Amino acid sequence: MKPEQRRVLLFVALAIVTAGVGFLIGRSTLGPHQTTAKRAPLIGIASLTSEAYVRAISESGGIPVVLPNTGGNTDRVPEYLDRLDGLLMPGGADIPPLEYGEAQHETVELLDDDRFQFEKVLIREWIEKTDKPLLGICLGSQWINVATGGTLIQDIPSERNANHRDTEHPVTLEPDSRLARILGSNEVQVNSFHHQAADTIGEGLRAVAKSPEGIVEATETTDPDRFLIGVQWHPEKMMPENGTQAKLFEAFIEAATEKD
Repeated sequence: MKPEQRRVLLFVALAIVTAGVGFLIGRSTLGPHQTTAKRAPLIGIASLTSEAYVRAISESGGIPVVLPNTGGNTDRVPEYLDRLDGLLMPGGADIPPLEYGEAQHETVELLDDDRFQFEKVLIREWIEKTDKPLLGICLGSQWINVATGGTLIQDIPSERNANHRDTEHPVTLEPDSRLARILGSNEVQVNSFHHQAADTIGEGLRAVAKSPEGIVEATETTDPDRFLIGVQWHPEKMMPENGTQAKLFEAFIEAATEKD
């Protein structure tokens, strides 16, 4: 195991222990007629990619659970659907374009096969077989679109003559969207590390945020009763300094708590 992976696993373990101790202390201080607060929701992280996701979930009140993709094994997916309260699909490399019926562009850097096979099954079953909250970040947002039948711009610089890597830019949100209500604004400044984005929007989704060049920066479900949002930027990298972006994780955890 790589040092970074060991650090993240230790961070997850500490978060779980802390949550457990807090729960027990809370129980011991309650009077005979008081009830315990709702437990912190279990939030699955589809692959181990960065400590920032773990920290963002923990600081927002959830318990992060890293889901292993070793060998591309999907045997445990039904248990994840049952036991987890929410799912976060994190950033990463590129989905094979064959998944959305296109030939591969020369700039595409494919996900390793273990992760691809695991996440492909996980996200489709999560969307189709549960009504639990789902938050997709960067690649995760692209997974949401592809899993629902959408396609991707494979390379923004060559196909749209714009740069969205290692930069910042504003995004404009649809005023009636769940995302705009969560962030409390119709325009926010975001970081940007991607070279792909949603093109044709998947079934049951709507584009709710765009860059100045018209690139889709966020999608969400058309189901008003479900939290299912994908964003191209990385809110976890902007926390905790950026309170606006922290609201997205807080709303995600709140939605997962309500589903408990």
